Amino acid sequence: MALTPTFAAAQEETGYTAGHPLPGQFHLQRSVTPIMDSITAFHDGILMWSISLIVALVLALLVWIVIRYNAKRNPVPAAFTHNTAIEVVWTVLPIVALIVIAIPSFGVLSDQLTTPDGERKYLGSNIFSFGEVEVPAPELTIKATGQQWYWDYEYVDQGVALTSIMMNETDRTATKPNQPRLLAVDNELVVPVDTTVRLQVTADPMGVIHAFAVPSFGVKIDAVPGRLNETWFNARETGLYYGQCSELCGKDHAFMPIAVRVVTKDEFAAYMTAFQAGDYNAGNATLAAVQ
Repeated sequence: MALTPTFAAAQEETGYTAGHPLPGQFHLQRSVTPIMDSITAFHDGILMWSISLIVALVLALLVWIVIRYNAKRNPVPAAFTHNTAIEVVWTVLPIVALIVIAIPSFGVLSDQLTTPDGERKYLGSNIFSFGEVEVPAPELTIKATGQQWYWDYEYVDQGVALTSIMMNETDRTATKPNQPRLLAVDNELVVPVDTTVRLQVTADPMGVIHAFAVPSFGVKIDAVPGRLNETWFNARETGLYYGQCSELCGKDHAFMPIAVRVVTKDEFAAYMTAFQAGDYNAGNATLAAVQ
């Protein structure tokens, strides 16, 4: 059932709406950005229907072969070893299937790696369009640096930075009991809603390769020492969204989560003013408490 597009699309909202995975969830996390819209449309549309049809076809062929060509019905095996027509078909059909899948996937990938300029349109939920979603140029640039094993964030234009480390169970239970285990951090990355954020991603020059990934944003990009990779997101809903390093980076790979808090533009302005005048805690104190 989970392999069919109908049942995948009909998953209950209760297992699907949070900014992090929930027990029993099998669908993608809820989209809050144009990038994730296109990923979800690609997955639920052409990708799910393609794999479902392929599975059905292969199963039908296997059943037909078992029934038609078993030893009881064919006591004398056929003597031929080749069939040109069949060999052409089973070579050409997979190529066609891959082309059908590849064309929209290249468009989705291009959207992820092309920072908006205020003019280029993006695919969104219609991956067969030439771009229908208008996205403004970036208003905020953030540099994320993967360390061993935590994240450093810098608001490039504002000249302030913070370090985000996973909370241990004692601290999480005491201060943020409703946040998910192994995903809650001491300092969340705060960004404004409905704002295009340019995300520059790298890793410590003396460190290893990491990967910055936030599923609800559709963001996943490598953090490579000595290299500055770039992607973007524009979150349309306030809330707290989680991700993790998704590159096997060493012994604490599983313990360097990402937590992005999306707030209103007015809240972000107050947060940044306090942050620039003091420190992260001063900025965070301007925001409503999140338990």
